[in-house]
Amino acid sequence: MNQLEKIREKIGVCDDKIIDALAERMVYIQEVISYKKATGIPILQEDQEKKQTDMLEKKLAENEFEEEILDIFKYIMKNSRRVQAKSLFDYNVFLIGFMGAGKTTVASELQRKLEMNRVEMDQRIVEKQGMSVSEIFDEYGEAYFRNLESNCLIELQHEKQCIVSCGGGVVMRDDNAAHMKANGRVVLLKADPATILERVKDSDERPLLNNNMNVEFISSLLDKRREKYRAVADIVVETDGKSIDEICDEIIAKLIEYDNNREAEQ
Repeated sequence: MNQLEKIREKIGVCDDKIIDALAERMVYIQEVISYKKATGIPILQEDQEKKQTDMLEKKLAENEFEEEILDIFKYIMKNSRRVQAKSLFDYNVFLIGFMGAGKTTVASELQRKLEMNRVEMDQRIVEKQGMSVSEIFDEYGEAYFRNLESNCLIELQHEKQCIVSCGGGVVMRDDNAAHMKANGRVVLLKADPATILERVKDSDERPLLNNNMNVEFISSLLDKRREKYRAVADIVVETDGKSIDEICDEIIAKLIEYDNNREAEQ
């Protein structure tokens, strides 16, 4: 065996140690999640990641590979969040609510916090059709678009651990509730009509609000959908006056409570 092969053999031994250490670390992460769920401690504690990073920086202060090792640990922590999400939610999370309720923004932040996949239903439809939502409505009508939504939900039954931001009118078809609940939980995000108007007033991708961009019309449309939203939702979260962090933490806490209650009933 030449010198290069001996060095590579030593690297292989190091790799084996790293694999064993990472596997052990992931088991401990699962234990942490189980403990938090049992004791009611908040699941996501981002200040803990900062403490870990600060501690690593101190340990590596004089190490010539400090930057590279810290970069590796960023991915370790990222994947630790993924392990946490797998332990918590082995299903899709569907965000429903009126346009402007904050579904896209909340989905993006949940994706970051949980390292789950994110699906924008409207965007997926747009990409498949090669047309904007407004163009689909103008050329084929609302019923055609609702068919596309239903088909998208059926396809999502074959995926899991996705944060799905649904279109505002997805609840208008009763079958869609069954499509979502087949492998997921449904989260209703609520907002007052005035808040919704403020959020969507500059958008030209809201076909149903064309020439009706006012609080009165939004209120009337909300009234027509309110019972549908409530009937489909597993949990409800108010978004007015809350930060994105607060909304996401509330969603996670309520989903865990919902799942724990279901387990207790079985």
